[in-house]
Amino acid sequence: MSSETSIAPLVAIVGPTASGKSALGIFLAQKLRGEVVACDSTQLYRGFDVGTAKPSLAERQGIPHHLIDVLDASQQATAGGYRDMALQVLADLRRRNRLPIFTVGTGLYLRALLEGLADIPQRCEEVRARLRKSAEGRPGHLHRMLQRLDPESAARIAAADEQKLIRAVEVCMLSKKPISELHRAGRPPLVGWKPLQLALLPPREALYERIEARTDAMLQAGWMQEVQALVESGVSEDTKPFDFIGYRELRNVVRGSVPLPEARAAIQQSTRRYAKRQLSWFRNLPGVEHFEGFGDDAQIQNQALEWVSRKLAAMHQAGAPGV
Repeated sequence: MSSETSIAPLVAIVGPTASGKSALGIFLAQKLRGEVVACDSTQLYRGFDVGTAKPSLAERQGIPHHLIDVLDASQQATAGGYRDMALQVLADLRRRNRLPIFTVGTGLYLRALLEGLADIPQRCEEVRARLRKSAEGRPGHLHRMLQRLDPESAARIAAADEQKLIRAVEVCMLSKKPISELHRAGRPPLVGWKPLQLALLPPREALYERIEARTDAMLQAGWMQEVQALVESGVSEDTKPFDFIGYRELRNVVRGSVPLPEARAAIQQSTRRYAKRQLSWFRNLPGVEHFEGFGDDAQIQNQALEWVSRKLAAMHQAGAPGV
C-alpha cells in the first residue's frame, strides 16, 4: 500500500452478535499483518464493556484494535461520525502498510463507510413521538405507511422492526422524498480501497444457544456490577448506551423495578431477536462470501484465511499493492 492513489485491500467480517467476529478478526490479523477496526455502534462507548462484548486486552493477543472506547456516554454515535473516524484510521493503516480488518456488528456503519452517506434529515423527536403514538395498538400500521411513502424501503424493512420503520417514515415525511431515493443520491463512496467481505452465518439454533450461554457468562463476569457502577458514577440514564440490549434491562434491576432473573430472560430474548434480524441483513448483502459457522472455530478460521489469502494474491497479480 505504498501510494495514496493505489487500490488497497480492506477485509470486513460481518455477522450476527455472538458469531465470533472478534476471534476471527484477531486470527486473520495475526496471519496477515493486519489490525482490527471495530465497526460496532456499542463498542464506541467508554465504560460500557461487558455487555458490548469488547475483546479484553488478553483476548486481543497484542493485535491493535481501533474505534473502541472513543466516545463518552453523553456523546451521540452516528454513521457519519463513524465514517469520519474510520477514514482517519484507514489513512494511518495505509501509511503503515497494515491490512484493515473490520469486525462488523452494525451493518449501517459499514454501508456508510463503503458507500458514503446521503443528505438525510436529522432526527425529529416530535415527529417520532407522533409516529409511535399513531402505531399504538395498530400492528403493521408503520409498515403500511412506509409502503405508501416508499415501497422499496418497505420491502427491505421487516414489519416488526419499529425502530427502522419510524426512521424511514420520519425521513420520508421531513424530506418529502422516499428514503431509498435519498440513499441513491449524492453518496461519495470509499475510494482507494477494495473491500473483501465475508459473513459468519452459524446455524440459528446453535447461535441462540451461544447467546444464552454468553448472557450468563457476561453476568458472571460482572455485567450487573458494571451497570451499578455506571449509575452510581452519575452517568445519565437517558444517554444512548443505556438503550443498548442488556443495559436497559439491568438498569431496571438497579432501580429495583425488575428482578434479575426476569431481566436475564429479557436480555436473552432481545438478543435472539436482534441476531435474527442481523442474520437476515448479512445473508442478503451482495458480494459477500458466506461461512456457515463461528469465527472461533479453527476450521472456519482456516477456510476464511484461505479465501482472504486467495483474494489478496489475485489483487497482487492484478497490480494492486500487497500487504
